[in-house]
Amino acid sequence: MKALVIIPTYNEVENISRLLGILLADNPALEVLVLDDNSPDGTAQAVKSMMESEARIHLIERPRKMGLGSAYVTGFKYALANGFDYIMEMDADFSHNPADVPRLLAAAQTSDLVIGSRYSNGVNIVNWPFKRLLISYFASKYVRIITSMPVKDPTGGFKCFNRKVLESINLDRILSDGYAFQIEMNFRAWAQGFRIKEIPIIFTERINGVSKMSKHIVWEAAWMVWHLQFRKLLGSLH
Repeated sequence: MKALVIIPTYNEVENISRLLGILLADNPALEVLVLDDNSPDGTAQAVKSMMESEARIHLIERPRKMGLGSAYVTGFKYALANGFDYIMEMDADFSHNPADVPRLLAAAQTSDLVIGSRYSNGVNIVNWPFKRLLISYFASKYVRIITSMPVKDPTGGFKCFNRKVLESINLDRILSDGYAFQIEMNFRAWAQGFRIKEIPIIFTERINGVSKMSKHIVWEAAWMVWHLQFRKLLGSLH
């Protein structure tokens, strides 16, 4: 089993070395791909330093901030080209617990897409402002109502794909970024009949660094669900 964790970064030097160390120590068969958007804080340099003694770390440096969605698409293409069977998404800021990686991989043995879900067993979010929690929770409800997709946490960014899911999606036609990117990938997998499983996780707000959340990301997600549903009804999603 070849498994790859894709980690997009921008100014994550305070977190990345510790995260990579934990992931690789706890998961001997795992490899990691960092996609860095020219972080001025030296994130890429920290990764390169670790690469000198660890062949399981890979790095793609991009020239500027180009968005979460395009980073993951680049990572997906890398994973498919290099023969990985399971491809994971993960944040660099420890909001996703690296101890949960084996749970996602285990669930992926019997499901096509596994989502580490903040809302599949109540609300499991630590240290978020109440306003942000409400926006996220009701955004998830909104997505379910508009799309009928049976996913309680459609905007979550901690997940594991079987390679056949990514092979079935035209990655060059992905439309969105941010939260909307997560919704779109889930929707495309669900629309093609792939098996989706949510497993509960505890999401913890970052301690170091700065959140990348913005109003643009929220509004993009709000209109994207209508766009995806409309294209599905027209049979033009692929």
